[in-house]
Amino acid sequence: MRIALAQINPTLADFEFNKEKILEFIHLAQQRKCELVVFPECALFGYHPFDLLERSKLVAKQEAELKALIKKIPKDIGVIFGLITKNPKKMGRPYYNSAVFVAKGQKPRFFHKQLLPTGDVFDEARFIEPGDFSKNYFSWKGKKFFLTICEDIWAWPDAKGHSPYSENPLAKVKRQKIDMVINLSASPYFVGKMKQREYVVGKTAAYFKAPMMYVNIVGAQDEIIFDGGSFVVDKKGKKVLTCQQFEEDINVIDLETLEVWNKTAKLETVEELRRALVLGIRDFCKKTGLQKIHLGLSGGIDSAVVAALAVDALGPSQVVTLGLPGPYNAPQSLTLAKDLAKNLGVEFKIVEMKSMYENVVTALEKGIDLSGFGIVHENLQARLRGITLMAYSNKENSLLLTTSNKSEYAAGYSTLYGDMCGGLAPLGDLTKEQVYALAKYYNQQGEVIPQEIIDRAPSAELRPDQKDEDTLPPYVKLDKSVQHLVEESGAAKTETDKWLLPVLMRTEFKRWQAPPILKVSKHSFGRGRRYPIAHKAKE
Repeated sequence: MRIALAQINPTLADFEFNKEKILEFIHLAQQRKCELVVFPECALFGYHPFDLLERSKLVAKQEAELKALIKKIPKDIGVIFGLITKNPKKMGRPYYNSAVFVAKGQKPRFFHKQLLPTGDVFDEARFIEPGDFSKNYFSWKGKKFFLTICEDIWAWPDAKGHSPYSENPLAKVKRQKIDMVINLSASPYFVGKMKQREYVVGKTAAYFKAPMMYVNIVGAQDEIIFDGGSFVVDKKGKKVLTCQQFEEDINVIDLETLEVWNKTAKLETVEELRRALVLGIRDFCKKTGLQKIHLGLSGGIDSAVVAALAVDALGPSQVVTLGLPGPYNAPQSLTLAKDLAKNLGVEFKIVEMKSMYENVVTALEKGIDLSGFGIVHENLQARLRGITLMAYSNKENSLLLTTSNKSEYAAGYSTLYGDMCGGLAPLGDLTKEQVYALAKYYNQQGEVIPQEIIDRAPSAELRPDQKDEDTLPPYVKLDKSVQHLVEESGAAKTETDKWLLPVLMRTEFKRWQAPPILKVSKHSFGRGRRYPIAHKAKE
């Protein structure tokens, strides 16, 4: 039996689009002589719906498209895909996170997810009722399968014996002789996530003594990136098939021989990160209906990398950059910004900020007795930049990309209603070191980002001869502390840790007001971080 892994990019709540996408990939599977095709978790609804599930009419619309889809299923092929279904009982949560097996002439069979993720970015138990996967065996054309959905396989203790669950219900399933375990997933990406998936899939395959197929969704939903990378392992946990990452793909495996249709090369870490961010930007635009992007181009490293990512996402014709020279910008900053824009092939506009700034300062000196140069004057410049960039956003219906990185956000080194203005923060989960790594990667085949941008000391240029390290610890130390305190929730150990922790605790109010931050680490700022603003915690 040939089985296809249909790794698709659905759009949340666009049920007709998703239905047609599923049908398209069913036909691709048929062309490859497959008798079974497996789609990801929530392929028909899109993932994750979060509080869209408050709108019961949306689930009813999905049900209508499900019926239409079933009528169009061709003969001689079984189809498995994920969806949201209603809980018919009066007790419990209103919905199930389900999978359905459909074939021409057969009554659809539904399976319900049992383990519901409630950590990090997800809180499925808010609307989803747990199912019972203990009887999730089914047969098709003489082959026997066991079906699971995403989190169902994640209760295995890790190498240190830790598990988020007090018991593993999968280990209590009465084992039968089967030909394959199937898992439908919508597993978010972060650097290093694939190793974790391989571990739990390998443990599950070994438990059932059968090969296992893991079909992951691809695409981005708000700040969450799904990388695809679907795969199959043999009964010992060895990978025998891998789909592409960060793009739709269909691949085929022969169940008897474990021969595969296509071989896929592993990506190096920095290219994996670049593709994740590009997909995040592209899908955010596509799924919100925005077609144009703009950003302030300062002549610094962060905006340079964001501009390069934006061009990769939408192409140079859809990206506009703006130079915003103010009273304290070095002349070479504007020159470097122009050079970068030329290298990327994007339009570059200049809006002079000096007279705007002077007029506001004059008005404030009269109105609120502002005197002497200080933080007010620095933040005014940042906010005038934000006003200008948002004015362009209003005029052109263009998405403003924010250029702050994770180390700056952690240290509160950002200005509300200033450089934090924007609709999406592509670098908000990257340390400064990762930003530099991307810049150098872009220059591997020739200079895209002017070398001077990479070499010069970072500066907000809001006062004479300003450097970031006048206020912050050296980034090489700050980055490590950000990883330790934020991503690992560690205790303060180093001097930089001890400097950062109280700053981190008292600047949460800023991060609550940040744009959506593309998630590429195991613990990012944004949806998955639920720190309060008002508290007395110091550790």
